[in-house]
Amino acid sequence: MVQYYWNPAYPQQQMVPPQVTLPSGRPPATGEQSYIENILRLNRGKPGVFHFSFEHAIEPGKNTLAVVGRVEAAGRDHVILSEVGTNKRYLFPMIYFDYAEFNEELNYFNQNPLG
Repeated sequence: MVQYYWNPAYPQQQMVPPQVTLPSGRPPATGEQSYIENILRLNRGKPGVFHFSFEHAIEPGKNTLAVVGRVEAAGRDHVILSEVGTNKRYLFPMIYFDYAEFNEELNYFNQNPLG
């Protein structure tokens, strides 16, 4: 029975999340995962060109933007960039992020197999 309103006479059921295991029977690794925001966070401070596209035009006929800057912070749904040579900072939702270009090697997660 699904309860749609609070009823003090009806005991509340506690949801217990299922235990997750890999096919090998091991629990998953608890470290960082290779999501874009985590990769950007690993490379905080490195200069790059960050490309964004928007469904609405910034200027007539132009719906893309490239920011030359550095990652200051990255979260699950956003990135904060500081533009090189100015004091300007941008807060972009990640839904507009297309890709980034860097002229140096990037930090990335350990690619050694589990075992």
